[in-house]
Amino acid sequence: MTDAYVVGVDMIKFGRFPDRTVPQIGAQAALMALDDCGLTIHDIQALYSGNLGQASGMVGQRILQEIGQTGIPVVNVANACATGATAFREAWTGVKAGLYDCVLAVGVEQMGKGLLGGAGGAKGISKEGLFGSGTMPAVFAEAGMEHTRKYGTTFEQFAKVSVKNHLHSTLNPKAMYQIETPLETVMNAEMISYPNTKLMCSVNVDGSAAAVICSEKKAKELGLMNRAVKIRASVMASDPWQERDLVMPDVNACTRRAAKEAYEMASLDAKDIDLVELHDCFATAEILHYENLGLCADGEAGRMIDEGEVALGGRIPVNVSGGLLSKGHPLGATGIANIYEVATHLRGEAGARQVQDARIGMTHVIGLGSACAIHILEKT
Repeated sequence: MTDAYVVGVDMIKFGRFPDRTVPQIGAQAALMALDDCGLTIHDIQALYSGNLGQASGMVGQRILQEIGQTGIPVVNVANACATGATAFREAWTGVKAGLYDCVLAVGVEQMGKGLLGGAGGAKGISKEGLFGSGTMPAVFAEAGMEHTRKYGTTFEQFAKVSVKNHLHSTLNPKAMYQIETPLETVMNAEMISYPNTKLMCSVNVDGSAAAVICSEKKAKELGLMNRAVKIRASVMASDPWQERDLVMPDVNACTRRAAKEAYEMASLDAKDIDLVELHDCFATAEILHYENLGLCADGEAGRMIDEGEVALGGRIPVNVSGGLLSKGHPLGATGIANIYEVATHLRGEAGARQVQDARIGMTHVIGLGSACAIHILEKT
């Protein structure tokens, strides 16, 4: 099978755009990604569109109505927080399998403010409040407290994740928020679900990101290899079967499975990774995923954040973009926005937040239910 490369990639500055439609927001990123590699929609053989809020709304086709209807195949996907990454992976699959030489993946979301998750849609007596909570803040608060029970992780260590990511965001002009938040400010913010305060929760925003993926042959033919980023691994996983815990869902097993498969596909190990954009939907989640991705041994995540190993300039910088906590989390766009961030570093184009000598990067997203996607990218 042919190797596949990201040849064009970009994202809009995340924010809130109530006066624009989802297709308009998505089309902006699509055109930016095409401009990034000097191509047009006429060069694209298929479009893969990720959107959750209008999953049945033919968003991909409506994006083409904005930028040019060329009659190409369109695939629309919805896969919780992994929606954008799923669209990217389907695009990669099309190129990898030899069906296409040049495709476009777009992720877009328009979100209101407020709480995600809960017990909606279930039949019978709701378990909400009887066996813990299905709301996202509560689920990841419970997971964080379980980590505390096992390893002694402290409230302060969880809060340091938010401090780090908000500091990183001050270097990212495309982040929703670019505000430094001292430790005391984070810890004294409104408590949402202990140990996650408001500043330790991801931001619901509007946003879009897009990537152009080409085969090696096509990238060379178009003269695009000088900035191309190789996709070393593209993996998705769902939850393995296990005894059900009615109190707390397992937020770890899916990521661990995907990480193992991604390292095997890339013929790499965690020690080979130079930077990571992972799914910090809550500060507690980032701590868990250090271990789930093999960045450290189980029980060592608190030490990693204390010693600055995951900060810009540390051993393995994590969420240099500001992460979901500060850059924002438009569900359908997040997966491709992570690809943009890592690719920008591998190209050496990240400016003040550049991870020095970055050659290999990883992106990770997970939507509970569960769908986890991991990509490993390499500088050419």
